Amino acid sequence: MSNVLKLGMVGLDTSHCEAFARMLHDPTSAHYQPGAAIVALYPGGSDAFSLSRDRVKGFTATLQQITAAPLYDDLAALSRDVDAILLQSVDGRQHEEQFAQIAAGKPVFVDKPFAVTSAAARALIRRAQETGTPLMSSSSLRYAAGLTEALAESGPLAGCETFGPAALLDDYPGLFWYGIHAAEMLFTALGAGCRQVQCLARPGMDIVLGDWADGRVGVMRGVRAGKGEFGYVLHAADRVRCGVASAAADTAARLMAAIMTFFRTGQPPIDLAMTFEIVAFLEAAEISRARGGQPVALETL
Repeated sequence: MSNVLKLGMVGLDTSHCEAFARMLHDPTSAHYQPGAAIVALYPGGSDAFSLSRDRVKGFTATLQQITAAPLYDDLAALSRDVDAILLQSVDGRQHEEQFAQIAAGKPVFVDKPFAVTSAAARALIRRAQETGTPLMSSSSLRYAAGLTEALAESGPLAGCETFGPAALLDDYPGLFWYGIHAAEMLFTALGAGCRQVQCLARPGMDIVLGDWADGRVGVMRGVRAGKGEFGYVLHAADRVRCGVASAAADTAARLMAAIMTFFRTGQPPIDLAMTFEIVAFLEAAEISRARGGQPVALETL
């Protein structure tokens, strides 16, 4: 790779595209990160999801203005012309098909949600392994100010609760839309190893209980009433730490810094087993909700 990484961006239908582009292309930005440039754009867009369908044209125009990069209509061609790829498509149901066309051994970051079924997540990971394509996926809340520092100060955790907005949309699968953020925080704290999930659904919230194989319990509260903030409670041996996790621009900048390190080294900072388990956790929560709160074992997925 050259000193300046040539990046492709796939799926121009989310505000994350604009935020990332400004960090890479605007030297006046408080979160400017030199050393990479977006040189290829693929608009994409999903007819099945209104928040993609209604926004892709506007974001595409904005991205062209920021980056001056050409538009591609062929994903394989885009993949050949860049060093690494940001797969941003807001509809996670598209990721498996799009990744299959760009997986060619070059690092790929997949924005949240990685997938919306465990089967699709498994297929993405298998394709990455078969093609030798380094793969990373994460919500920005993994790197949220507050949570990051609290975890650094804590020893082993006995349990954790996280909370955050979790709107349910008519044309998107359940908690995968915004519940993904609180789930990412929960797994950032506890790591992989969840064996069973139970979703207690209420009109204004969902409470998702996760039993870890080592006896720890994780609780995710997806809120649809009141102020929509992200937060955490960490139960450590010495004391309990709690706080609000910032979802501001500096959190996105921390994520972008991690992505750039990944692109340069080819070493994913997050184990794909955990990425898969986050998807399975949310899928199990949806199954449990549909079954009136019945526990669902992740091994069944």
